[in-house]
Parts: sequence; structure tokens; C-alpha cells
Amino acid sequence: MESLATYHILPAGPGDAGALARVHVRSWRETYEGLLPAAFLAQMNGAVYARRWRAMLMRPEPPELVLCAEGAGGVVGYCAGSKASGAAQVSTLYILKAAQGRGLGRRLLGSVARVMAAQGAASLRLWVLNGNEGARAFYERLGGTPRGERAVGGWGGGHRETAYDWPDIDALVDFAAEH
Repeated sequence: MESLATYHILPAGPGDAGALARVHVRSWRETYEGLLPAAFLAQMNGAVYARRWRAMLMRPEPPELVLCAEGAGGVVGYCAGSKASGAAQVSTLYILKAAQGRGLGRRLLGSVARVMAAQGAASLRLWVLNGNEGARAFYERLGGTPRGERAVGGWGGGHRETAYDWPDIDALVDFAAEH
């Protein structure tokens, strides 16, 4: 088992597309089993996701910052976020179950928040699928405040997600660095 100190947080590039796709598919299957339809999770295709990641990361100015958590065995997690109108939005944060509980999620989220703050973001928001109680507890431990729900399309309908806000992005950056 690797310790937190043996993992590195690095910017993702086009060469990481296959690893990101592997983590994406596996983490979704681990995280959303019982929450999303089994047929949807079973049909997820790593090659399709690798093409999507590669296309996004090859843009001259990718729409999102993507950071990877990488250990001796390769990429085990990632976090993606962007900034618009002075606010940061995190679109994804996934860590393989085998690598959870070591502080990687906190480091990834804190790193994305630090970059977004340096680019002028004053606050941060992300959305969590209702029913993902582990993620909700994680964000609340990091100081995120639930701020409303919305319906989510896809996966057969009937799903909702909750927004988590950090009105002061610097507080999240500081908290992530201290713990």
C-alpha cells in the first residue's frame, strides 16, 4: 500500500488519456454501483473515454484544468475544474477505491482550487449525485456547504444532484494544505 507521500499531483496531458479513461470507467463502476443503472455502467467503454479525454486535452486551450494523482502503479485519480466569472467549478473528482483514504482527494481538490484561486476565482462549486453519501460526507469534512439541488438528465431519469459551495476558495485551499 502506497502512502500519501508516494503519490504525485501532476497536470494531465494527451498522453494520459488512456489512464484517465481507465480511472474514469473503473471509478464510476465502483462509485455508482446501485445508484446508476447496471446496464449503463457495464456498457462504459474505456476506448471511447480515452478518445474523449485525448481530444479535450489536445485543444490549444482545454476548457478544464485536469490534475492526476499518480503513484508507482500509474494514475489512480483525477480532478478537473474550470473558472468563469470569478468562480471555479469542479466537474469531476474520482479516486480508485484502492487508493482512497490516503488524502489524495483532498490534495487533488486543494490543488485545483489553488490553481483556480491563482487565476482569480473567489469561490468554488461542485455537484454531487444524490445517494453518493461518501462523497457528500467528504466534501462536508472539507468545509463544503450544500446549496440546493437540480435534476440530472440521463441514466433513465429520476436522478438529482446537490451543489456544494465554498464561498471563499482560499479557505478550501488553506484547509486542504493544513490537513
